[in-house]
Amino acid sequence: MTELQRLYQGFQPEHYSLELMVDRKARAFSGQVTIQGHLSGSELALHQKELEIVSLAVAGQDCDFLVEEEQDLVRAAGLEPGDVSVVVNYRGKINDRMTGIYPSYYRLDGQDKEIISTQFESHFAREAFPCIDEPEAKATFDLTLRFDQVEGEIALSNMPEQVPGQGAQTGVWTFERTPRMSTYLLAFGIGDLQGITDRTERGTLVGVYASKAHPERNLEFALDIAKRVIAFYEDYFDVPYPIPQSLHLALPDFSSGAMENWGLVTYREVYLLVDANSSFHSRQQVALVIAHEVAHQWFGNLVTMEWWDDLWLNESFANMMEYVSVDHLEPGWNILEDFQTSGIPLSLRRDATDGVQSVHVQVNHPDEVNTLFDPAIVYAKGSRLMHMLHRWLGDQAFSQGLGDYFRKHQYGNTVGADLWAALEAASGKEVGAFMESWLEQPGYPVVTVALEGDDLVLTQEQFFLGQGEDKGRLWHIPLNSNWQGLPDMMTTGRLVIPGYAALAAANAEAGALRFNDGNTAHYICDYQGLIGASLVENISDLDAISRLQLVQEQQLLAEAGRISYASLVALMKKWPEEKAFIVLSAWANVVRALARFVDQDKEAQAALDQKVSQLFGPVVQTLGVVPQAGEAEQDELVRQVALGQLVEAGDVPVVKEVAALFEQYQEHLEDTPASIRSQVLINQMKSAESAELVELYLALYKNATDGTFQRQLAAALSYAQEEEYLQLLLSKWQDKSVVKPQDLAMSWYRAFLLQAKASSLAWDWAGRNWDWIVDALGGDMSFDKYIIYPANSFHRQDQLQAYKDFFQPKLDDLSMQRNIIMGMNEIEARVALMERDREQVLAALKAN
Repeated sequence: MTELQRLYQGFQPEHYSLELMVDRKARAFSGQVTIQGHLSGSELALHQKELEIVSLAVAGQDCDFLVEEEQDLVRAAGLEPGDVSVVVNYRGKINDRMTGIYPSYYRLDGQDKEIISTQFESHFAREAFPCIDEPEAKATFDLTLRFDQVEGEIALSNMPEQVPGQGAQTGVWTFERTPRMSTYLLAFGIGDLQGITDRTERGTLVGVYASKAHPERNLEFALDIAKRVIAFYEDYFDVPYPIPQSLHLALPDFSSGAMENWGLVTYREVYLLVDANSSFHSRQQVALVIAHEVAHQWFGNLVTMEWWDDLWLNESFANMMEYVSVDHLEPGWNILEDFQTSGIPLSLRRDATDGVQSVHVQVNHPDEVNTLFDPAIVYAKGSRLMHMLHRWLGDQAFSQGLGDYFRKHQYGNTVGADLWAALEAASGKEVGAFMESWLEQPGYPVVTVALEGDDLVLTQEQFFLGQGEDKGRLWHIPLNSNWQGLPDMMTTGRLVIPGYAALAAANAEAGALRFNDGNTAHYICDYQGLIGASLVENISDLDAISRLQLVQEQQLLAEAGRISYASLVALMKKWPEEKAFIVLSAWANVVRALARFVDQDKEAQAALDQKVSQLFGPVVQTLGVVPQAGEAEQDELVRQVALGQLVEAGDVPVVKEVAALFEQYQEHLEDTPASIRSQVLINQMKSAESAELVELYLALYKNATDGTFQRQLAAALSYAQEEEYLQLLLSKWQDKSVVKPQDLAMSWYRAFLLQAKASSLAWDWAGRNWDWIVDALGGDMSFDKYIIYPANSFHRQDQLQAYKDFFQPKLDDLSMQRNIIMGMNEIEARVALMERDREQVLAALKAN
């Protein structure tokens, strides 16, 4: 097994001069890199991957060198220590892995075109030039680009062009020197690009760029958000934006959502471009992603984690700040509700599965680096911990501490303790002690709330979905109760609070007792006996977040076997008329879970469908199926979730009305109002499946430039029932002219796994084509989804066995090991749940 080698101790770069020649026709590039730095010993080691090293010179003398492909290294020995200049000439290949230097493909006016761009995070700069490819190895960069340029094409990089317009005239693009930064932040993009620009009040150039396959107006929303979010962060951190430009580039092929390259942020198109026919939700997502990446310009770029084990310093912070900033820019959006329905449930489920990583995790092997980018842990859980810390410290101390942190460590590297020190100094609170239990330990606690006589008794223990080893872990839990007179923090396993009757009397106007008010801390509550009954009895008096918590926590407790899943059916029956989007979203999750119990039981399915109509029908009757001019944006979200559930349940009046919308828009389906377009497409496939409809959706998918529309079409196609149609769709998955590899996991594979008929065919396809998946997507950030998505949906014993049979032989692969183990644990827990509660759930559904 390859051992992890840290090269920075041996050679500390100070400056790179990089000259690159890109030959798109030959799918190749050549380069010369000159590195000024300090050599600590007699041996020089640089990272390189799949490069042909032509020559290597140190201090003006050509050197013998050894390339070690297995360890991604080139070495030279017998050197004199000290300040040296290293010159390497090399050649490389442009690959389709969406790492290093790679192409993005698109069509314009019937012609195939491409953009060449980069993706260097986490450790892919070595695929483009020899370097010390570690975050601690910060240096400045001079970049010169040449490429097989045709008229109208441009090049973008982290910094402005040295002489504006020179590259377009001479074909030699030379960019200004970057500030000190890590190799993974260097970036460029070349091609037939269009862009719009503006400047902030302080003079920063802000621009949004994309291929000409999109109308220019699709760039305007992003430009407005980017400008305003920069201004917000400058004020909030009291630190100016630290680079002359903030360019944002949409790429047709991109492995993740976006990448925070300093001064040239790159995006998947769906997360930067906003079509004229867009939904409120899609605009929210674009704003959040931009705000996330711009936050990184300070947190991650200006100040960078020393090593990848502190990746959460980058991602957890940026994930939290995206919500803080967008909430400030657009307070009417209620954007924090989006986190309540997305990040929080994602983190609560994954973090309750035995084998999950902690937020801060050691990296002992190169193959482990990519496994850190777990959206449920490093992003969602980490973000929730930062929200929890923000609330505990208060906004003023939090922002002051961040500003002090940036000023002290700018252009340098840090570890978590450096951030805690700054926040402690600003707040006077022991931040490090508070956060240690949350960052260093996997999982989270369930706080049981019960009465023993007149004592209110709280106990904490680690919460597991399925089997889990209780190691006696304890957390510093902010109780955040809605009652006065209770402790602020719980650090012990058991907390006894005497005089419950007196407390209840003193807090009579505050309503039923609740903890984790606002749902900002990373734990759940199990309210027992009279306390739990009081919450249910007073549902109508609870605010929307508390109602969401009640549903969310009851579902988790049922999945853990602490209560019966049938109790959720009983809760649904007594639930008052609901109008809040976040609560209806929580109930939609419950309905999807109940559908697994129903399986082939037609009577139970009919009963569940009836309950769906009762719960979701009233809001659609009030709002109507079609969006209305001038309606509140929250109404659009409510209609979206309710309509989706009613279409799924086959609600007759809704199905009929939605089918009429398909007839209205069938000649131009892309013009169907975006917020209900998915429901229109799915409804038609469910009710009028045909070969012609499948071919229509497939053709629309292939030719669409709107990524949201493409996702909706793929989801609708997964509802096909005829095996002939499904096999036709599966045959397109390896055709890059139809399905881009970046979209295969999230748009297609996941959607098919969620449908009963398509699921087994999709799983079989993945097994037969695993070698192709590894080859095409092994370096892609979506690769682990081929392990995670089946685990998210499988719930039968035969599916568990198939999962084990396929993945257990792959447990030696460190890049897959943790996800495989967690996947098996997750499916085992779900199978046990089905066996334990199925009869009770079916009986509860059929009752009345």
